[in-house]
Amino acid sequence: MNRLLDIRSYFQKVGFAFRALQNKNFKIFFLGQLVSLMGVWIQNIALGWLVYRLTDSAVWLGVIGFAGQIPALFLTPFAGVFADRLNRRKVLIVTQIIPMAMAFTMAALILTNSVLVWHIAVVAVINGIVLAFDNPFRHSFLLEMIGDKELLQNAIALNSTLFNSARFIGPMIGGFLIALVGEGYCFLVNGVTSSAVVISLFLINVSPSIKNTEHKSVIFDLMEGAKYAFSFKPIRFLLILVLTTGFFGMPFQVFLPVFARDILGGDSQLLGFLTGALGAGALTGAVYLASRKGMKQLPRMIFFAAILFAIGLMSLSLSTNIILSLVLLYFTGFGMIVQFASTNTLIQSIVDDSKRGRIMALYGMSFLGVTPVGSLLLGAISGAIGVQITLFISSIFCLGAAALFSRRVNIVKAALEY
Repeated sequence: MNRLLDIRSYFQKVGFAFRALQNKNFKIFFLGQLVSLMGVWIQNIALGWLVYRLTDSAVWLGVIGFAGQIPALFLTPFAGVFADRLNRRKVLIVTQIIPMAMAFTMAALILTNSVLVWHIAVVAVINGIVLAFDNPFRHSFLLEMIGDKELLQNAIALNSTLFNSARFIGPMIGGFLIALVGEGYCFLVNGVTSSAVVISLFLINVSPSIKNTEHKSVIFDLMEGAKYAFSFKPIRFLLILVLTTGFFGMPFQVFLPVFARDILGGDSQLLGFLTGALGAGALTGAVYLASRKGMKQLPRMIFFAAILFAIGLMSLSLSTNIILSLVLLYFTGFGMIVQFASTNTLIQSIVDDSKRGRIMALYGMSFLGVTPVGSLLLGAISGAIGVQITLFISSIFCLGAAALFSRRVNIVKAALEY
């Protein structure tokens, strides 16, 4: 009898962790992303390997990372303004179709042996421009899609679970595909799978939450959102932490090909395993968040996750052992996703609805806008002092930001009580 009760309790917990899927719109969108994101991560692993194969340069890895994300630094704040004005679903359909076309273009260039590094840079810039708009629209669309704030935390966690499942599985598939048939087919796979999320956006039935109110100039709305974000202390503290982590910590991912080939002596398959280990840790963190109820402990959880991320990155920078590096990447991924997903949940829970798009744009800049600048800077520094020393120094800045946030935890926690 007790055994049956234990089994029933287990399945109840599993069902609780996936409760947002009871919403029809979210379920359709979730399934579309399930297919699409796998292709994205297969392509991502191929992109890094392709750049390094063509250039043999860690600096070029930083440059391509910069090219793909720098548009977000300038465009994301403006995209946030439009996310509070335009039909979010229609814009998201466009932001999914363009990268699909770019994937097919890259596949054609690679499979005909015509690809040059400048082609990759141009496509990266185009995708970066699209991503600058996609991010604030997608984050602010989530509550509009599910229509229930009680499901918001779980929906964000499930999105993270999905993203990191793909991060875990996709790179390993990509690593084998690169070794078997080359990078071109990885881009082709992504082009095909991208159609799933486009179809899902056509299928969901959403009443736009954008109100037909008069808007002032784009600059006025932009400044209004920025003033709100940095005058409201809980949001300001959360944004400062993730912006610092985004600048100094997140660029480490563009250097994984260097770790795989030069530091650990492996090949594209090892790169897939390294990226997969990072994704496995992030996936574990996302599942952990999905199974939690309530948000009162999230501010303190963000602090501990930021510490874990910084220490994991610091230790990784010193590692020359494959097994140890895989373990460290697992914990780094766990800390990374718990920090960012929890921050996303807190901000969406306390933000003024009329400014949701603009504030989520600022959140998106924490890993889209400032990360490319960090990638370029760290890429340049690594050419002089080496990748390992560069990442060790970066981890010290991340650790310092986490220590400063520890003094603000109670202020952030108090905002949840209103």
